[in-house]
Amino acid sequence: MNTKRILAAVAVAVVAAAGGAAASHWIFGQSLTEVAHAATPAAPPASPVDQLWSAAVTNADGKPQSLSLFKGHPVVINFWASWCGPCVEEMPSLSQLHREYAKKGVEFVGLGVDSDKNVKAFLQKVHVDYPIYVIGFGGADLARAFGNNAGALPYTVVIDAKGVVRSTKLGQIQPNELKATLDAL
Repeated sequence: MNTKRILAAVAVAVVAAAGGAAASHWIFGQSLTEVAHAATPAAPPASPVDQLWSAAVTNADGKPQSLSLFKGHPVVINFWASWCGPCVEEMPSLSQLHREYAKKGVEFVGLGVDSDKNVKAFLQKVHVDYPIYVIGFGGADLARAFGNNAGALPYTVVIDAKGVVRSTKLGQIQPNELKATLDAL
């Protein structure tokens, strides 16, 4: 008989607690769990540059690489794809600028918004003088974080040595415009 009374008391306590939580949700509009989560400050979103340094990229052979090696250097990031005609057309200009600005410490990086297989096949046919990494189709999200709301390619971002975005360009680069930006670094 004591066991039945104990179980009955536990059942009443559970129902009362559930009723109290429901009443608090009805009265205050949120549960205690929601209140606890709301009181916890959310971490500020990572800046696009921080997202870039921590982005998961591979080389054309699929081996993981780190873009953080470029942190602290002026860098030109070019989002491209093997199937993008304007991307392919601007690569000789980017290669030329890479050769010209390498002695000034400016790095150039191509981020393939593409598959490893496509990038590898492309690089076997087309010589590019700067490092090319594969970021996959998630690269579109990173480009969007840098302001590419159209989601189109190519998209070029110039970041100075302090990690400040100096310029962005949707569409093919204009070598003279890019030179002016790089000369001002």
